[in-house]
Amino acid sequence: MSDPVIQIRGLSVAYGNQLAVRDVSVDIPARQITAIIGPSGCGKTTLLRSMSRLIELVEGVRVWGQVLFHGQNIYDPRVDVTEIRKRIGLLAQRPFTLPMSIYENVAYGPHLHGLRKRKALDAIVEKELRAAGLWDEVKDRLHAPASALSVGQQQRLCLARGLAVEPEVLLCDEVTSALDPISGQRIEARLLELKTDYTIVLVTHVLRQARRLADYVIFMYMGELIEHGPANQVFHDPQEAKTRAYLKGEFY
Repeated sequence: MSDPVIQIRGLSVAYGNQLAVRDVSVDIPARQITAIIGPSGCGKTTLLRSMSRLIELVEGVRVWGQVLFHGQNIYDPRVDVTEIRKRIGLLAQRPFTLPMSIYENVAYGPHLHGLRKRKALDAIVEKELRAAGLWDEVKDRLHAPASALSVGQQQRLCLARGLAVEPEVLLCDEVTSALDPISGQRIEARLLELKTDYTIVLVTHVLRQARRLADYVIFMYMGELIEHGPANQVFHDPQEAKTRAYLKGEFY
């Protein structure tokens, strides 16, 4: 396992009196794709969103334990939450484009953080649209509304927008579930390319996708971490009975 960029220690999350994640401790390896798998309602998305403090946007949520990002607990009250969410970005299940042009969607983050030079913004827009595999499809209509793009193109635009603020970690929450197969394949291809430069954590309910993409696997069940390890080991030689049962399709 490569050096961890995120270390989770004794993390628990509750919505009101309902415990959703219970005492999870696991390391997220740098510059790999880590897949979080498990049946519906097992705490996958809660765990994912806890890694960037986005979980705090849910009313009534309580979080205890630690999430260490390069050794610093992101839940320390002295931490700059905006900076954490910049460095640990989220690509959501359904694309949410801003009500502006394709160009402005990508330039929005850098502009918000103080970049004003047009040439620099132009370079970022092209670079990240290329990284998202969208540049050739939109380069002649950058100032058209983002809403005119197909759903698959909008998801890749959201990926480009997320990359434009130069995160180190990219959290992906079932990012292909709303897409057609071809658009889903394009997103998967981009993620495989991006892991050279980014740490990627992917929640997926599709085991075939986890097998295709994952270098490391975390298996959750009823809010608990049951098993984790290199993808080859978890998929081909799981150590826990629940993991074996899930991989055989005995429950979903």
